[in-house]
Amino acid sequence: MERALLVTIKLNTEKGDWGIEDTAQELEELALSAGVEAVDKVTALRDRPMPDLLIGKGKAQEVALISQEEKIDTVIFSHDLSGTQQRNLEEVIGKKTIDRTQLILDIFARHAKSPEGKMQVELAQLQYLMPRLVGKGIILSRLGGGIGTRGPGEQKLEADRRRIRKRIDRLKDDLRQLNGRRDILRKRRKENTVPSVALVGYTNAGKSTLLNALTNAGQAESDALFTTLDPLFKSLQLPNGEKIVISDTVGFLHNLPHQLIEAFKATLEEVVQADLLIHVLDVSNPQVYEYNKAVFEVLKELQAGQKPLITALNKIDLIDSQARLLRLKQDFINPVEISAKLRQNMDILTEKIQKNFTARMVNIEIIIPLSRMDLVDLFYREGKVKDIKYLQKGIRIKLSLPKILYHKLLEKKEIEVIV
Repeated sequence: MERALLVTIKLNTEKGDWGIEDTAQELEELALSAGVEAVDKVTALRDRPMPDLLIGKGKAQEVALISQEEKIDTVIFSHDLSGTQQRNLEEVIGKKTIDRTQLILDIFARHAKSPEGKMQVELAQLQYLMPRLVGKGIILSRLGGGIGTRGPGEQKLEADRRRIRKRIDRLKDDLRQLNGRRDILRKRRKENTVPSVALVGYTNAGKSTLLNALTNAGQAESDALFTTLDPLFKSLQLPNGEKIVISDTVGFLHNLPHQLIEAFKATLEEVVQADLLIHVLDVSNPQVYEYNKAVFEVLKELQAGQKPLITALNKIDLIDSQARLLRLKQDFINPVEISAKLRQNMDILTEKIQKNFTARMVNIEIIIPLSRMDLVDLFYREGKVKDIKYLQKGIRIKLSLPKILYHKLLEKKEIEVIV
């Protein structure tokens, strides 16, 4: 296993609720998710970043000494490094040096399974590496192995900018085509009056576990960051018979690098197009308020911050204090206490989802011709059939239907609406 030294930096110019210990803890979790061993940690408080090394020369030499003593393979910085800073740090430290964005990109490369996911990761990696191709740092000058060199890092990075720019343009074109196909599928869902719900939340909040609890999706669950990159769609029938589509999306992160949001916009478009968002929040985490804020920052960037939203207060099985749980319920939007792992309060969550779409349904009683069995299939598929009787002259049905479908039925002369 690759041995890493983690360097967490806090600049006095940076605003926000995250302390240096919180940032260090998340950096360690990211490192573990990347499959490396965090051997040691260093923290540094600075008034401002140094243009040449980011940290002071004395601190850089301290990092170099620890790296030699602990036989470190890679030094990981919590703060983004410019190409110049990265090269200078590698000269002082004598070890491969990467930053938080490269670490996240490496995790993404490990977890991307679909062709689309792999293309999105490669695009983000190339866009990140493009301005850093000048000069020869340890990570860029030669092919290597380990963290930060996965995916396009294994390709010939000395290739000229023109070739890399061509590859970026090709990836963007391919992703646009895939997004066009996805737009067609969304349009079909809208035409079929199928509402869509998107699960959003901080990475490792339990979105995949919740999707499994609601739909038996069989989605892989893992106590690690960014295990879901490719969106997964599953159908769920609500208690009133209405069918909806639920999608699981890539997890959000504090200070999620902008290029990742850009590269994954096609995937995150499911959030933008959804009729309802379920924000899965890990209430057992002491940073729950910071995580909530980070999620809304990403939603705001996606222009999805004003969408109807349910807050699923997840992992309540890990909370002992009822007073804390009561306070959390008061502090978050439209809350439901759940444990996705134990499938606790799934019925309450489902009812809350249904309530959001209740105005879309209408209760009716109709008579249709015996020859229109295709409509019976449609009613069972898109609504909830409460009673059905086969008469000599037709089929009498009591049912709930989406209003849009009901209005389409009114246009059919052979259908008699009783109620």
